[in-house]
Amino acid sequence: MMTTDNRGDQANGQKGGKVLQFYKKFAFTIWVLIFVAASMLYPAAFRLWFGTDLKVLIVPLIQIITFGMGTTLSAKDFRGVLTMPWPVLIGIFLQFTIMPLVGFTIAMTFGFDPEVAAGIILIGSVSSGVASNVMTYLARGNVPLSVTITSSTTFLSPFVTPFWMKTLAGRLIPVDFVLMMLSIFNMIIIPIIAGLVANRILYSKKTWARQSASLAVISAAAIGLAIAVSFTPKNIWGPLAVLKAGVFLGFLLIGISAFAKLIISIALKGPENWMDKTLPVVSMASICFIIAIITAQSRDELLSVGLALIGAAVLHNGIGYLLGYWGARLGRLDESACRAVAMEVGMQNGGMASGIAIDVLKSTSAALAPAIFGPWMNVSGSLLAGWWRRRPVSPKPQMNYRNSVT
Repeated sequence: MMTTDNRGDQANGQKGGKVLQFYKKFAFTIWVLIFVAASMLYPAAFRLWFGTDLKVLIVPLIQIITFGMGTTLSAKDFRGVLTMPWPVLIGIFLQFTIMPLVGFTIAMTFGFDPEVAAGIILIGSVSSGVASNVMTYLARGNVPLSVTITSSTTFLSPFVTPFWMKTLAGRLIPVDFVLMMLSIFNMIIIPIIAGLVANRILYSKKTWARQSASLAVISAAAIGLAIAVSFTPKNIWGPLAVLKAGVFLGFLLIGISAFAKLIISIALKGPENWMDKTLPVVSMASICFIIAIITAQSRDELLSVGLALIGAAVLHNGIGYLLGYWGARLGRLDESACRAVAMEVGMQNGGMASGIAIDVLKSTSAALAPAIFGPWMNVSGSLLAGWWRRRPVSPKPQMNYRNSVT
């Protein structure tokens, strides 16, 4: 017979389990709020270190995050464009039309200052982010479709994002199309390609990927190329000089990945999924630090426009989910695909937007919108995913997407 003490212990255990589940679900958001609060109360701690402006860390941190995204991808993630072209095209079209235009409309309606308004347009003009893949999984959506749309919009972003920024935000602030395009290649595309290479090194089942000698050679060669790039004069690069930092970091991270596998997996016989456990922590810490730097840099302005920006974030994000879902419905996609498209359209790559704002627009004010929109998208995405998860997709046969075009 269970005693009162045992029942009390069991109840306390259940409460503790619920608290732990809540923390795991919203850990990222909780840490973001902690960093935002710290940067608002002690802005000097996130502005200068040893006389160096911490803004210089934003782009390298974004490159590391994006490299991590690349290590989770492989060639099969891009085959989805061929195997299910219709839903992928719908997702890309909705992503790159709804969000930029809604962002522009909200920015103009709220009457924000030009740089803040440009930041809202910017967050609407970038590609979807990796968080949308996780939310799609939790929402019982079509995860392969979600990953394919994220990958496709990311690789299209160097051309589409500058186009919308020049078209919509160009009337508010100066926008250099070519510089923005090259900056996205530097921050996003090159690190992703490096991540794809690292994926082959880390997860390949072939013999060469499990031999100490080959891993040592790969590591030494990649780090050597990184050093060579670092010593190359910028004038040799010409108009592509902006890509130098990305190429350097790409080679360096490939070399570090190969060396880490050599030590952890080969020498120490450690777990093969060590990268899967490490990267989420590194990414979360990097994003929190980026948001704290941006918040500290624009603390005074944030105090005056913060509530309005939160309202804009909720509106922009909610419209994205709504129009993304029903746009996919109009495209005759099934329920799981509609949920995936809704997440892809509603959730943007806040890191990319922050990097562009700092690196190209040279404006911490323009970076405010990504800093606020990003955490909110994770909260809203978690809530929507939880709601959808309680409503399982009916077991209907998959639609023949190729036939749906005709």
